[in-house]
Amino acid sequence: MSEHGGNVTEVARQFGLSAHELIDFSANINPLGAPERVKALITDNLACIEKYPDVEYRHLHQAIAKAHQCDCTSVMAGNGATELIYAVVRYLQPKRALLPVPGFAEYRRALQQIGAEIVDYPLTEEAGFQPDLRLLDALSHIQPDCVFMATPNNPTGLMPDRQFMQSLVAYCEKHGIALIVDEAFIDFLPDNRGLIPQCAVTKHLYLLRSLTKFFAIPGLRLGYLVSGDITGIAEMKKQREPWSINALAARVGEVLLDDHAYITATHQWLKTQQPDLWEHLSALPELTVWPPSANFLFFRCHHPDVNLWHALLKHRILIRHCQNYVGLDKRYYRVAVRSEWENQRLIAAMRQVFAYG
Repeated sequence: MSEHGGNVTEVARQFGLSAHELIDFSANINPLGAPERVKALITDNLACIEKYPDVEYRHLHQAIAKAHQCDCTSVMAGNGATELIYAVVRYLQPKRALLPVPGFAEYRRALQQIGAEIVDYPLTEEAGFQPDLRLLDALSHIQPDCVFMATPNNPTGLMPDRQFMQSLVAYCEKHGIALIVDEAFIDFLPDNRGLIPQCAVTKHLYLLRSLTKFFAIPGLRLGYLVSGDITGIAEMKKQREPWSINALAARVGEVLLDDHAYITATHQWLKTQQPDLWEHLSALPELTVWPPSANFLFFRCHHPDVNLWHALLKHRILIRHCQNYVGLDKRYYRVAVRSEWENQRLIAAMRQVFAYG
């Protein structure tokens, strides 16, 4: 099984299936598909592939800065947020890092590449998989150079308490600890602006954003980093390989954050489908499902004889097994929220697996 979701081609190859047969609940991508405005923009700008993109990506950085009312010098776009995870780690060169687990695998991989000591901080089921002020005590004891935090977390989909996050930001700023906050899914939370406004008054806060998930462009790869560490942003831009963002992705990025009709439509879709899917899955006695904050659900299956990943694959449904996340085992899974008919297919298949249908 892949370390990430969305590897439909590889799963289909391994099990002798057609990739077109599978409904992919393993990748948390907006099922509305890429905005029509994006598709038209690509069609109208195909000639741009005949020229090198602006190596400074000025227009792209200006569009991101305008959307967040910050200065361009605070922004760095990247080939997906994943490129920027590696960029900020290479720049910071931490000797010791604290990683809440479970969490996104690329944080660990980036830290391992530079030889950093990694201290795992378990987010346990007993504590609701949520960090609290005990984390600050751990920071005092461990004294790391940097901390990763995801808001909301992947794979649990849980959003840390707002007051806790403010306390964490203040603690890290006071003690000179780099706080890298992954806000890849925060656009799915219409009432949460995230921590970008804090960048105006901090120097040790680094915020990762993704345009891949919300705007359904995983094939284009686009994300960005925002920080009040202007010197660091400039240095990371200097260290990166040139032209890491292709010309079409850069052009698309200039208009995405201004597509308010698509943003509203996405929030309306999620407002209906997220609670409906959660309600139906929670009704199955074999599952413990945590209340979602974003566009995916995290759950534990406590039926000892059922491997849901394999069982649902027989129904041509691909979900995300979470056993390769540090801190989790084979009982834990994650599913994306998809269109109404796809969600109904998942619910029906689940009921059949547990012999209710």
